[in-house]
Amino acid sequence: MDATDKKILTLLQQDAEIAVQDIAETVGLTTTPCWRRIQRLQQQGLITRKVALLDAAALGLKLTVFVQVKAGRHDEQWLTAFAHHCSAFEEVVEFYRMSGEYDYLLKVMVADMQRFDHFYKRLIKNMPMGDVTSSFAMEQIKYTTALPLTGI
Repeated sequence: MDATDKKILTLLQQDAEIAVQDIAETVGLTTTPCWRRIQRLQQQGLITRKVALLDAAALGLKLTVFVQVKAGRHDEQWLTAFAHHCSAFEEVVEFYRMSGEYDYLLKVMVADMQRFDHFYKRLIKNMPMGDVTSSFAMEQIKYTTALPLTGI
C-alpha cells in the first residue's frame, strides 16, 4: 500500500459515495487507474464494506452505556455461549474481550434508562456472569469510524 492508496482510503472513509472521478482528481490519477486501485483494495480486504452511518440521536438512541462483564466461568463452552448470547442483541453495537479486571466490554445504545433496564434483564437472563457493571456516557467528545492511516 502506497501513499496514493492511503489517500484513496482516506477519501472513501470520509464519503463512500464519492465518485471515482473525484477521487482520481484528488489523488492525481486518471479515472481507470484509480478505479483499478479501489478494486484491488477491495480484493485485498482493506475495504470490507460500504455502509450508511445513521444519526443515533435523530433515531432516538440517546443513551450510550458501556457494560463491563466478568466471566461466569473461564472455559471454552461458556466463552462461546457468552459471545453468541451478547452478539444476538441489536442494542450491542460493539463487543470486545478484554484484558484486565473485566473480561468483556459491550457498547450498548438504547433510547433511555427504561430500555437499558429491559436490555440488562435480557442480558443476565440464563447467563451466569461473575460481575456486571455499567457506565453511562454523559457526553460524546469524539466519534469516528475512520481508521488512522498515518504511520502504517
